[in-house]
Amino acid sequence: MAEAVAKTNGSDSPRPLQRSGSISQASDSSQTAQEFISSQLQLEADAREALPYQFDSCTRPLGPLRQLLFSCLTCNPPPEDPSAPYKPAGVCYSCSISCHGEHNLVELFNKRDFVCDCGTTRLPETSPCTLRINETTSQKGNLHSEKAAEANRYNQNFRNRFCGCSENYDAHSEKGTMFQCLGLGTAEEGGCGEDWWHAECIVGLPRGWYKKGLATKIKPETNGSTTTALEPIVEAETNGDANGISGDNAEMEDQFEEDPPLPPGFPQEDDFEAFICYKCVEAFPWIKRYAGTEGFLPAVLHQNSSESATTEGAIPPAKVEEPTESPPTESRKRKASPDLEDEPTDSSIKRQRSTSNPPPATSDLNATNFTANNTAAISPTCTYTTLPTPPTSTLSLFLTEDFRQHLCRCPTHFPLLVPHPGLLDEEENYEPPISENGSEAGGGSGTASLYDRGEAALNNMDRVRALEGVMAYNHVKDKVKDFLKPYADSGKMVGAEDIKKYFEGLRGDADALKEMRNRVNESEGAVGGDGRREQGGY
Repeated sequence: MAEAVAKTNGSDSPRPLQRSGSISQASDSSQTAQEFISSQLQLEADAREALPYQFDSCTRPLGPLRQLLFSCLTCNPPPEDPSAPYKPAGVCYSCSISCHGEHNLVELFNKRDFVCDCGTTRLPETSPCTLRINETTSQKGNLHSEKAAEANRYNQNFRNRFCGCSENYDAHSEKGTMFQCLGLGTAEEGGCGEDWWHAECIVGLPRGWYKKGLATKIKPETNGSTTTALEPIVEAETNGDANGISGDNAEMEDQFEEDPPLPPGFPQEDDFEAFICYKCVEAFPWIKRYAGTEGFLPAVLHQNSSESATTEGAIPPAKVEEPTESPPTESRKRKASPDLEDEPTDSSIKRQRSTSNPPPATSDLNATNFTANNTAAISPTCTYTTLPTPPTSTLSLFLTEDFRQHLCRCPTHFPLLVPHPGLLDEEENYEPPISENGSEAGGGSGTASLYDRGEAALNNMDRVRALEGVMAYNHVKDKVKDFLKPYADSGKMVGAEDIKKYFEGLRGDADALKEMRNRVNESEGAVGGDGRREQGGY
C-alpha cells in the first residue's frame, strides 16, 4: 500500500499551506474609495504648491525677457572638456516641465534678455516644443527647427558649470551660499554673464578652505593707504592626529559641514544687496572708482592680486582665529533641490519685483527714455570726477540697497550706465501666471485635476474617437459604481483580490483564468487541504 508522506521544511512538523494573495491579507493595505479620492486630491494639491505657475504657454512669443531658465542636459549634453565647442540652449519654465519634464535639467535661475530656445535649431528635432503652434500643421506641438534668437547670450552655466572655479553644480552635494553677480558684462565681453559664485572663490581662496586644519594668517599692515592682505593659506599645527587635523579644527569641520562659513574679508550677507564679480569689474574698469564710496562697500580683493593693492576703499580681511558661522539668508542661497519639480526659488541676490506681464525690452534703453522723476534721470552735476583713484588690483564690488542713487548721471558719464540695465533700475523678473485653482478654466496642463486633464484630452481628440471614448468610459464607470456601492454602504474595505476578480470578470476572462489555475494544480498532483502530497507506491 502506498505510504502517505508529508512534505516538510527540515523539521518533523508538516509545512503549513500558505494562503498567498488572500482577501484578508490584501485588505491590510487597501483603501476605501473615499480614502483613495482624498489621497489623490492631496497629491494634486501638493503638486500645485510645488509648481505654482501655469506651464501651458511658452514664453518665446513674448520676446526677450529676464526669466527663469533651464538647460536640458538630456537633449543637449555638454562635452566633458569645458574648452570643447558646444552649442548651449536654454528653455523657459513652462517648457522645462511640459517638454523636458522627465529630462536631466539644470536650473539657471533668472537671466536677462533671453528668448526660449525650445523648438529651435539649438535643440535636436527629437525634442520638439509641445506648447507652441506648428504653423505647418496648424496644430499645437511637434514644433522644431525654428531659428533661434540671435541676441541670446550664453555662459558656462548652460554647461552646468558655475563660478570662477567652473565646477559642475550638484544640487545634492553643494553646501552653503552662492551669490549671483549683477552681470555687467557677457562672457563675450569678458564678464561672467550673471554667473553664480562661491564666496571663497570671490576672494581667491580654495574650495573647502575651512576644512582639514586649514588656518588663515593675516599680514600685519598698519599703513592707512595700504590694504591688509591675506597670506597664502597654510596647514595648521596638529596635535598628533593621524589625519593631520587638530581636535579643534575637526570640530569646526563638523560644525560647518552643512553650512560653510563666509571666508575672511567677505562682508556679512545682510550688509549688501548685490555684488559685481571681479570679471565684470575688469571688463568695465570705470566702475572701480566707486569702491568704498557711498552705496558701495570697500572693495573685496582677489587674493592672487591683493599684494599690489595701493589705494583706499579696499576692505582689510578680518583677522580670523576660527571661522565664524554666518547665518544663511534664504533669498541669497542657491538651494539644492532634490526634485526638479520643486517650487522655483529666488534667482537673484535679492528677489526682484515680479510680474505676469513681460517687462519692456532693455536693449533699447537710452538717455532720452528717462524723465526727471525717474531714478535713472540724467543729472547736470558730475560726481564721478570727485571719486577716489581706483584700485589697481583685481577686486569685486558689493553694493548696498541704495547704490543706484549714488551713481553719476551727468551727460558725460550717464552713457556708461545705459548698457547695464541692472545699474539703471531694479530689474523685473517675468513670472508665468499663478495657477490659483486647478479646477478653474485656464489652469495650466498638469496643474488641473485628473478629471480636468482628461476632459482637456477629450477636447483635443477627433470627434468620433472622443464620443467612443466617452461611451466606453460611462460603461465602465457604471459597472465599477455598481461594484463599489455595497462596499461604500457597509464601510467594508475593498481588497486587492476583490478588484482583481472583478476586472477578470469584467474582461470576460475569469473562466479562462480559473481553468488555467486548475490545470496548474492538476499538473502538480493532488494536494490535500493540509499541504500533504500523496506519494505513489512501488
